[in-house]
Amino acid sequence: MSADEDRSYVHEFPRRLGLPGIIDVHTHFMPEPVMRKVWAYFDSAGPLTGRPWPIAYRDEEQVRLKTLREFGVRAFTALVYPHKPQMAAWLNEWSAEFAARAPDCLHTATFFPEPDADRYVAAAIESGARIFKVHIQVGDFSPVDQLLAPVWEVLSEAGIPVVIHCGSGPAPGRFTGPGPIAELLHRFPRLRLIIAHMGAPDYTEFLDIAERYPLVHLDTTMNFTDFFDSRDPFPENERTRLLALGDRILFGSDFPNIPYPYAHALYALDRLELGEDWLRGACYGNAAELFGLEPLAQR
Repeated sequence: MSADEDRSYVHEFPRRLGLPGIIDVHTHFMPEPVMRKVWAYFDSAGPLTGRPWPIAYRDEEQVRLKTLREFGVRAFTALVYPHKPQMAAWLNEWSAEFAARAPDCLHTATFFPEPDADRYVAAAIESGARIFKVHIQVGDFSPVDQLLAPVWEVLSEAGIPVVIHCGSGPAPGRFTGPGPIAELLHRFPRLRLIIAHMGAPDYTEFLDIAERYPLVHLDTTMNFTDFFDSRDPFPENERTRLLALGDRILFGSDFPNIPYPYAHALYALDRLELGEDWLRGACYGNAAELFGLEPLAQR
């Protein structure tokens, strides 16, 4: 697909559905040195990716912002995540500055299991954070680490959503999979978790969790694309459950770190044939309600 075809499809998609645009809950903006290291890791096909992963939108920050806006993305995130201690607070400071200069970005923050995590999480909330990101695979920590208990308590009380990469794809980690998340939600049932990548490849188990906990959402990041389906396809017999959970499905792309055009992420949902109402909710309405953005007009 050419760049013009990419733009054309992305522009036509919301128009056809009567949407004011798209809300993408899973995009990455990071300090440039961190982003370059992330891209270098993808280039190396490291053990957490396990295969070639060409970056489709390898551009400087301002170009990436322009690209999303030209695609009609009305709101997006700057998902940052630490891979070691004493990194999260610095990332949060950068994210706050980024949100200030990109008001269409949902102010994003993160954390790591360390003694002062509750302090800097509270500070991020005070400064206006609207969504947090946690990466269990990259951080290599348990979500039920005792150091995180006060953090989960604060986030539970505040009702702030947390995008959490906790599935065992593209490569399993020591603490990935549905078990630790089920334990976490048993302890903190009011957490507003957004299960990244729908928990791939543990789809069925994470659907079970979402059915059990009504505040849990699932994002569609890379799901149903040709790239994901070649390794971790979503089970055909579970598609009806996507309809039943339709008000808790959120579109995510993983932009810019995707190995295909942005349009393909939308086309992958379109070809599921779950209906226009489902698409409208997934690509705009559900996130608009979750984050208090411009509501979707009734059709």
